[in-house]
Amino acid sequence: MTTEMRSVRDEALLELTRSICPVCKASVDGELNARDGKVFLHKRCDEHGDFEVLVYGDADRYLELQRFNKPGDRALRLQTQTVDGCPRDCGICPEHRQHSCLGIIEVNTGCNLDCPVCFAESGTGHQADGFSLTLAQVESMLDAFVAAEGEPEAIQVSGGEPSIHPQILEMLAAAKARGIRLVMLNTNGIRLARDSRFAPALADLGVHVYLQFDGFEDATHLAIRGRRLQHEKRLALDRCAAAGVSVSLAAAIESGVNEHEVGAIVRFGVQHPAVNGVFLQPVTHTGRHPHFEPAARLTNVEVIRALCEQLPDWFRESDFIAVPCCSPTCRSATYALYDGEDLVPLPRLVDVEDYLDYVTNRAVPDFEVRHALEGLFSASAAAGTGPTAERLECVACGVGLPEELQEVAAKGFMVVTQDFQDPWTLDVRKLMKCCVSEIVPDGRLIPFCAYNSVGYREHVRAQLAAEGA
Repeated sequence: MTTEMRSVRDEALLELTRSICPVCKASVDGELNARDGKVFLHKRCDEHGDFEVLVYGDADRYLELQRFNKPGDRALRLQTQTVDGCPRDCGICPEHRQHSCLGIIEVNTGCNLDCPVCFAESGTGHQADGFSLTLAQVESMLDAFVAAEGEPEAIQVSGGEPSIHPQILEMLAAAKARGIRLVMLNTNGIRLARDSRFAPALADLGVHVYLQFDGFEDATHLAIRGRRLQHEKRLALDRCAAAGVSVSLAAAIESGVNEHEVGAIVRFGVQHPAVNGVFLQPVTHTGRHPHFEPAARLTNVEVIRALCEQLPDWFRESDFIAVPCCSPTCRSATYALYDGEDLVPLPRLVDVEDYLDYVTNRAVPDFEVRHALEGLFSASAAAGTGPTAERLECVACGVGLPEELQEVAAKGFMVVTQDFQDPWTLDVRKLMKCCVSEIVPDGRLIPFCAYNSVGYREHVRAQLAAEGA
């Protein structure tokens, strides 16, 4: 008698979900599996077959982060009904589990670059489905955002390249006039570099610049932006510093292209007077993007580890905390203090989980954060390493916050990793918690990852083109 041995599966099922086919965008069932210490999303389309993609590079860390999956807040005003189910009823529909911490308005499709990596598929040439919004349209979209949020935290004006829109300053002023706390311009920096009047105009409005900044090497610029832009980036930043405009650097990170530059990007940002944050974003594989291997794509954890390996004196993995307003594996952040020599991440000073509100969806530290940090210092019993730690010891003794530390507290710096979903990685459980919304001309707030993945972008463009926008 022969006894057959059962084979052991090489993966563990973590969760069932819904996703889309990356080819036809049809809704399909999906499952998240842990294998070889990583988390993969597997799905099958009846027409196009099986697909598998890496969604997180450390299975243990993925499970640990789920404790940050906190309940969300509903928007003040829902805009659509649940008919076909997520992700087909955006937005915001009753199934959505979070309000919009950040709204995005794309004011045009035109651009002064033709980047090889562009999730919006913008460019310099004529596009049959191109558009340029009017000021009246943008004001209506801002009003819809205020109605849905009450007191919106942040708005980002994007494109295309929004700085080439002839009414961009009026659009930014319209956002400021509605009391939105943080108004950002998402830009490649070319106009900032070439137009000496532009940075002072942004400073007068109190606008924060979200600047594409992918690295320093020629190969990086050519692969991601199609041109060598090092001079323009530096000049744009120097103009912002001179005008008093605060900046966050936004780096698209692609495997095999520029992950080896993340440390240099952050070090440069920390040391530049205009910059108070760096956003490291694994490339979203939608729109225009290079060929990639789905099972070997970059996720947040690989980017964090690359940063820690390249700047070991500044960062370790435990410094990065999952941001709880979205799905916990979408965004991780750390807030650090820099005194010109030593950099100390906030989690070294306090139990940052008690103060997550101060690192949640903040592109720049404001006075509220600064005062909070001063209070945290005075309550700390131990702090940091090196020269900064020595200066902090007097705080632990209860003698108050020294004047020089008040200055250090004013030099807070954020580093954020943000892995947006695309047609390969879309997971409706995560999508329902998305806190970044694309505001479209009819006033709907569509979760950003759905807008870029499911077909909403194409529909809105076609509609605007038909209307002659």
